[in-house]
Amino acid sequence: MAAAAAHPDTGRDGFGFYVHVPFCVSRCGYCDFNTYTASELGAGVSRDTYAAIVRSEIRSAAARFEDRPKVDTVFFGGGTPTLLSAADLASILAEIDREFGLADGYEATTEANPESIDADYLAELHDGGFTRLSVGMQSTASHVLKVLDREHSPQKALDAVAHAHKAGFEHVSLDLIYGTPGESAADFANSLAAAVDTGVDHVSAYALIVEDGTALARRIRSGRVPQPSDDVAADRYLAAEAALSAAGFSWYEVSNWAKNDTARCRHNLLYWEGGHWWGAGPGAHSYLPGVRWWNHKHPSTYGTALAEGLPVAGHETLTDDDRHLERVLLLTRLASGLPLAELRPDGRAAAERVAAEGLADIADDRLVLTLRGRLLADAVVRDLTG
Repeated sequence: MAAAAAHPDTGRDGFGFYVHVPFCVSRCGYCDFNTYTASELGAGVSRDTYAAIVRSEIRSAAARFEDRPKVDTVFFGGGTPTLLSAADLASILAEIDREFGLADGYEATTEANPESIDADYLAELHDGGFTRLSVGMQSTASHVLKVLDREHSPQKALDAVAHAHKAGFEHVSLDLIYGTPGESAADFANSLAAAVDTGVDHVSAYALIVEDGTALARRIRSGRVPQPSDDVAADRYLAAEAALSAAGFSWYEVSNWAKNDTARCRHNLLYWEGGHWWGAGPGAHSYLPGVRWWNHKHPSTYGTALAEGLPVAGHETLTDDDRHLERVLLLTRLASGLPLAELRPDGRAAAERVAAEGLADIADDRLVLTLRGRLLADAVVRDLTG
């Protein structure tokens, strides 16, 4: 692919790395991510050899840069990154440091499922250079976890946070899912209270989305599980805002709350603010000025392609219209707001209408969503972009 084979210029301050780890012990019923259980991997793919394969992609990536940018943020996602050993994850981070250099004060985050980590693992991970942990708690109600096909107990997620703090992680995030069929208002309130009580400094809360092709979608189609309610999801979001605000958290993106500025996920902010990154691993996406590309999805195909060069499956060159749409879509979701200068004339007129309807405030030449606007963020973006 020409864009990746060239010597790219990141074009702005700040550069990130995303590392995809596609392994899962079992597939959650709601998940449509690029993940694989052992029976789905096929010959020639192994968790034992995966870190070495990703390290080779990092070296190939570095060879494409004439002037390699320092890496400000690294994010390991999945799948379940913590199914790899802590030593393997640390070795990938060390390879990024060797080839590109980690900037002073870098952020290195890994996602983790509670059942895949313990105190010793987290201590080794912290010693290996990781600065931030994101734990998938989802709920503290056992029956909700069952509907989601989660393997862990509610207590296991709470224990994971305690172990992370003991290991020295200053920044720990908990992920919650709301609106699961069968979840009551009390269930979600208890999940929020438990999350706050752990002492984490970051909470992400997402409405359950039923994706086509998932086990949950099939159960809903067959009538075994009811369809999630949009009205219930809106009520849950309001509950999250109330509980988290009362506990000293502030929203900085529609689905994310942090105790302070340093607790915000800087890697995700890199995405939302239009930064640049290299994605390593099967199915990982990368973005450099005006060009996006993605790797082969299946680990075996990815490994074969990497042995012959970069494992790129496809790419696109973004038009001015594409970039405008993405800038408005992403910046509108941030508490820092959308600069009105980003809008075209029709969009500026729409911004005035959105503000008049109480969906946003306009101050200092920025449009910032109100609480009601956050509930209708997608509709606001459609209005602003025509």
